[in-house]
Amino acid sequence: MNHPICGDTPPSTTFPVARPRRLRYNPLVRELVRETELSARDLILPLFVRPGAGVRQEIGSMPGNFQLSPDTLVDEVGAARDLGIKAFILFGIPEFKDATGSSALRDEGIVQQSLRALRKAHGSNVLLITDECFCEYTDHGHCGILCDRGGILDVDNDATLPILAQQCVSHAKAGADVIAPSGMMDGMVRAIRTGLDDAGFQNVPILSYAAKYASGFYGPFREAAESPPSFGDRNTYQMDPANGDEALKEVAIDLAEGADMIMVKPALSYLDIIRRVKERFQVPVAAYNVSGEFAMVKAAAQKGWIDERRVTLEILTSIRRAGSDMILTYHARDVAKWLRAG
Repeated sequence: MNHPICGDTPPSTTFPVARPRRLRYNPLVRELVRETELSARDLILPLFVRPGAGVRQEIGSMPGNFQLSPDTLVDEVGAARDLGIKAFILFGIPEFKDATGSSALRDEGIVQQSLRALRKAHGSNVLLITDECFCEYTDHGHCGILCDRGGILDVDNDATLPILAQQCVSHAKAGADVIAPSGMMDGMVRAIRTGLDDAGFQNVPILSYAAKYASGFYGPFREAAESPPSFGDRNTYQMDPANGDEALKEVAIDLAEGADMIMVKPALSYLDIIRRVKERFQVPVAAYNVSGEFAMVKAAAQKGWIDERRVTLEILTSIRRAGSDMILTYHARDVAKWLRAG
């Protein structure tokens, strides 16, 4: 007869021996056994910068977020740093737009100016990430050079790659710590990695928007970045929201081309994608809690329909629980304050 030795007998999983509520009665016990933590160090704050001085113009559909000039951007980053936020991603609104987005490549472009100003003011105490795309810089609002594809205007994938690499090298020279390409061009990571390496920036990592969906949740961002497409949509290069397996394919390709971290965008409607990507690839995963997700919470809170703090923390915790290591979110300032207050 076999006798179980100490430790071999499984714990009972039925009532009344099993009482999961035992670990919920005491708030300190609940805190002790909490599985997922959210902290300011998990957050990346998106910021919008435009030419000028003294500019701090609130974005109507994104309360508490602003279009900033480089000088006020320096102050905004300093205030966020004081809250414990150390990572920032920059989106530029240029002085002029043209068909190829040429202002994105200028040494005195708005993002390049901003990087130098931030680096001078804050040194290595901040992590500066730059969004790499052309929708803000083109007069047509699409993410690259256009071509005629059978009578339909579309982004010319291969013609866009060289200027995308130039943009990234220019940002690295100006002080970017991380390059984050978001245009969903095939081959973009390989082109950028080659460009950075050839320019001597072998140690600058790439955070690729590897699974970026053609989402309806981007509306407020297009006001903030002044980047709505002047015709059509972005369905030929951003992903179909119905597809999950395709996201894994996109991530695998970007990692093979040299991506160091990957992003899923949006976050809240794509928690399953975050989980699948993390479990499959075991690489650092970012999730973008996008403008529409932010705006819905803000609007409902202003109506008094929800508890903004409770709902926001629940949303961001769910994004972390799904598998993301970092979250890009417009809630970052408020969350950092709430977490500090306890």
